[in-house]
Amino acid sequence: QVQLVESGGGGVQPGGSLRLSCAASGTIRSIGNMGWYRQAPGKAREFVATITSGGSTNYVDSVKGRFTISRDYAEKTVYLQMDTLKPEDTAVYYCNAVIQSRSDWYGRDYWGKGTLVTVSS
Repeated sequence: QVQLVESGGGGVQPGGSLRLSCAASGTIRSIGNMGWYRQAPGKAREFVATITSGGSTNYVDSVKGRFTISRDYAEKTVYLQMDTLKPEDTAVYYCNAVIQSRSDWYGRDYWGKGTLVTVSS
């Protein structure tokens, strides 16, 4: 069984930094794109950043220059370094990955349970 587990959320003042981690575990054959989404209170879930298996990255405009996505292939982990945080970054952050398990013929979308980030003075 494949799982994604996030960690690193918490409270921070505006202008501060946090680093989120998401580790994939289980009987994994391969991992494709990995990424982060977020859902603020009363809003729909939105794309934040993604990184391909080749290392190419993409970000939503509102976080460009402040957030950095990276991955450790050996540890099956994706990170989101968040700097210069703003109150509008407050949300539950979800990890997403396309993973082919050893019992699958193709990759499937997997989601973590989310980690809360609160930016407030």
